[in-house]
Amino acid sequence: MMVLLEAMQLIWRYLKIVVEPSGAVPFAMLMAHRERFAGRRVGLILTGGNLDLDTLPWQT
Repeated sequence: MMVLLEAMQLIWRYLKIVVEPSGAVPFAMLMAHRERFAGRRVGLILTGGNLDLDTLPWQT
């Protein structure tokens, strides 16, 4: 679960795209298995914004 939240946070921080947890799964998988994709070009589809921005776990 922590990798998934980290993926959501990184997507927001660098791309300014809000994705729901299920939409961040591909990026979380990529982060968890970096060595498998090292040196390769990878495309991801990030979807979903069906969440309340005020309840994001990294909001203060």
